Parts: sequence; structure tokens; C-alpha cells
Amino acid sequence: MGKESLPSAYIEQMKPILGGDLPAFLHSYDLPRTQGLRFNGLKSSPELEKKVVSMFDLKPVPWCPSGYYYHETSRPGKHPFHQAGLYYIQEPSAMSAVELLDPQPGETILDLAAAPGGKTTHIASKMNGEGLLISNEIHPERAKILAENVERMGIPNALVTCAAPDELSRRFPNNFDRIMLDAPCSGEGMFRKDPKALEEWTPRVVDICAARQRDILEHAYLMLKPGGTLAYSTCTFNRSENEDMMEYFTGAYPDMEIVAVKRLWPHEEAGEGHFVAVLRKQANQDRTEEPKRPRKQQDKGQHKNGQPALREFTAWAAEELPGFSLPAGAPVLFGDSLYLHPGAEPQNLSGLKIPRAGLHLAYLKKNRIEPAHALAMTLTPDQAKRHIRLEADDPQVEAYLRGETLPVLSSLRGWTLVTVDGLPLGWGKASGGQLKNHLPKGLRQF
Repeated sequence: MGKESLPSAYIEQMKPILGGDLPAFLHSYDLPRTQGLRFNGLKSSPELEKKVVSMFDLKPVPWCPSGYYYHETSRPGKHPFHQAGLYYIQEPSAMSAVELLDPQPGETILDLAAAPGGKTTHIASKMNGEGLLISNEIHPERAKILAENVERMGIPNALVTCAAPDELSRRFPNNFDRIMLDAPCSGEGMFRKDPKALEEWTPRVVDICAARQRDILEHAYLMLKPGGTLAYSTCTFNRSENEDMMEYFTGAYPDMEIVAVKRLWPHEEAGEGHFVAVLRKQANQDRTEEPKRPRKQQDKGQHKNGQPALREFTAWAAEELPGFSLPAGAPVLFGDSLYLHPGAEPQNLSGLKIPRAGLHLAYLKKNRIEPAHALAMTLTPDQAKRHIRLEADDPQVEAYLRGETLPVLSSLRGWTLVTVDGLPLGWGKASGGQLKNHLPKGLRQF
């Protein structure tokens, strides 16, 4: 698209905001959009990063130490390293929000509007597997994509929920050390990337988004601990959803103080543009709230005490995963699926839709354990009793990702971790000189 495609009402909106910079801003719509990836701190190493930087001729993103620009023709999203969770494809401007939020290991953090997972996976990378991350997405299909990205990146301490903000705020008042709110917005920074965002834009849409943001911010406030930090971000340019929204919010909640504001413009930086405001809640509050009891409703994901199942899994893992240490958490059983809920015993979860109840460890079949794909994605080769280490240019990598059976030594028998350059791709089960492919069908490609 070019600037000639922009609605006249949009251009008029931007005139008082940009002043003399308007021509340069409009010219940015005639330029190619930017592409970026961000390395996953849970899996990356200096050696692998150096290899990928050279392979794709990456250039650093100034505001994100783990972020890089790439040229569209290099297509790193098609490389096996992407499937292995070494990096996440993310628009460079969007990387600024979590850098400013500054998550720390061991904290309790909420990503309130998390799909498809860019900011969640960035937060998790900084948490280093320590603490509790709740990643929420209200739309079920998008929540499923979010859960898949959490799994691919090998995140052990994330709980994916599918709930409205008011439902969460009833359950978790004054609960979170940090909250990331990448607010649903009018998407003006998406015009170069997504023509549909341009087609749907009207001044009325801006007003609707601003009203929705005010409502979501109220619930974010209720869930933030005294002394806690909130990052509010949008990928839009108007003041109504950005500076004016922050003026409204701090006026409505005087104990919220703005501590940083960052604007990234596409005519000033290599990126599609982003707005981020970081706010802190005053710590000297007297009142405390007890979680309200959730309304009685059918629990569509009823879970059971998973201790007996965990004992079975632990016995299996002692034999099959001699280098594996079980992360901290509480076992929960959903049907035949055993999860490790991060942190303490699960509370306030009854009735919530939970696409991912922590780290999926295994399926408990009759008289046997079947390890989950999510578990494989958290492992390194030295943690598994059996593993196959393939190189990225080995044709067997693509064969495995297509779901094919691989030839192996006839002496190899049992569950085997398949890796590419030491990064996990998934499970196979070896028997009779063949490795039966256990990569989930929905993840097979090529």
C-alpha cells in the first residue's frame, strides 16, 4: 500500500499530532514494512545466536537486546529453528513494551490480552522459568494459538486462560507484580502490514476502541498489587487511545503514576510504530481485598488432584529422563493429561476456560506413560536417555517435520527426543530400526 490509500479522516487526525513531521510520516507508507525476530532466552546460546545472525544477515533492534531485523526474503519463520522455538517472529516496534515493563524472575505476572504470544513469550524469556505467568486471551481460537506458541517456546511456568477481564479481576484482586496490557486498538500501526486494518479503520472505530480500553484498564488496576507495575501499549497513533487514555486513567486512579512513556514512529525508527506507557501503583495502600468467590458454573475443564499421576510420571522420568529436574509446581489432572501448574496449589481456577494449565507433562494411558510434546520442547539432549541430534541441513529434519518415520539403529528402542542443533523438535518412539513420528499432526509442515 501507499499513502494514497490512507483515509482523509485519518490524515486530518494526524495533522495536529505530527505538525511538520506529517510529510515524512506519510512517506513511510510508501516504504517496505519492517520484519523482526527475537531470540528466546530459554533456548538460545551465544553460539546459536551468532550462527543465526550470520545465516540471515540480521541487524540489531536498538531497544531490544534480543531483537533483530531481517530481510523478508530470508524467511526465518520457515527454518527448523523457528519450529524448535529458538526465536519468535515479532514486529520490531512491539519489542519495546516488555523491555519497558522489565519483568523479573520469580514474580507473578499477567499478560491480559496476550494472543498470539509475542509479549507473553518475551516476558517468559526474561522470567527464566521462575515465578508464575498468566497469559490470557478472551477469544478461544486466538487463545489456542497463544497456547501453541507458549508450548513451542518451551515455557514451563505459564498458565493460559481464556476469560473476560472482569472475570479475572473478581478472582485475582491485588494479585500481580506486573501486568502487560497490549490493548485492543484501532491498529493504525498495522496499515503497512495488514490491509484489512486499513479497510476497517474509521473515526468511530477509534472511539469504540477507546471505550473498550477504559473498561479493560479498570480491571487491570484492580488486579495490580500496590507497588506493582503496569505497561499499557498500543500499535496505534491517535492520542485518544494513547496520551489521552493515560490522562483519563491517572485521573480516575490517582494512585497510578506514569513513570515512562515511549513513542516509536515509522518515519523516525525502523518499525511499524508503537506506544508504551509504564505506570506504577502506589505502595502505601491500607485496604486489602479477599478474592471473591467465582459464580457457580459448570467447570468445562474440571481438574483433579494430580499427585498419584505425578508419582507415576516421576517413576517413568527417573528411567527415561535421567537429566530432567521437575520444575516447581502443583500437579493437576485434566482427563488423562497431567499438567504441572506453576507455583503453589491452583486457586480460583474453577469455571475458567484453561487452554494450557501449566506445563503439559504427559498423557496417562492404560498401563503406560506417553510424554507430551510440550515436555519435549522444554528439554535438552542431555536430559533424555535417548536422543537423535540432527543438523539443520539434514534432510531428515524436514522429513521429521512432515511427520515421516525415520530410520534409526536397530538397537534403539523407546521414547527418543529428536533435536536440531541441540534444540528440541519433539518425540519419536524407536523400535525395529524405525522411529515412529510423534510430532502432533497440527504442527507438521512442509
